[in-house]
Amino acid sequence: MRKYEIMFIVKPLDEEATNTVITKFENLINNNGGQVDKIDRWGKKRLAYIVKDFAEGFYYLVNFSAVPATILELDRIMKISEDILKFMIVRIDE
Repeated sequence: MRKYEIMFIVKPLDEEATNTVITKFENLINNNGGQVDKIDRWGKKRLAYIVKDFAEGFYYLVNFSAVPATILELDRIMKISEDILKFMIVRIDE
């Protein structure tokens, strides 16, 4: 398994809805052969420009280990999720 990190911005929701989104993607990684190492919650920040009619969003950074098939599924689900404003998956070189 390789190490990855994903940075994503969740649209401004209430705390319970935001936690549901985080849990959904954490379970997606775990159920597809990956393992979440660490989740950093950066909190609500102002965006540099308007994204999908939002000026603010909740920033999250997740470090995890996964196989390439997990990355493909995560990318696919992130693209169609309405709660995600932006995201980027990066492989960490060791």
